[in-house]
Amino acid sequence: MTPEVKAKIDKLVKENKVLVFMKGSKLMPQCGFSNNVVQILNTLGVPYETVDVLADYEIRQGIKEYSNWPTIPQIYIDGEFVGGSDIAIELYQSGELQQMVEVALAS
Repeated sequence: MTPEVKAKIDKLVKENKVLVFMKGSKLMPQCGFSNNVVQILNTLGVPYETVDVLADYEIRQGIKEYSNWPTIPQIYIDGEFVGGSDIAIELYQSGELQQMVEVALAS
């Protein structure tokens, strides 16, 4: 990953309280796993932003190295990597995701 790509990802992660690197957008997810994350966040009713990794190959590859996580989507809350679709589902079902998002939005 180039320093430019790392800086771009750093900026996106820092500027957005809840951010999802995904295939497609929150209005049109391009894979089932990305859609799962969008549905969960929509259900929580919280503001969030998405980055379409299909539109930027450098981000698509760079985010995997950045988080040391091989798959997409990737969720960041308050600058911290949370995980992907399966982890989001687990956290949502346990109520932890709601708490994490509420804390992030309150800070």
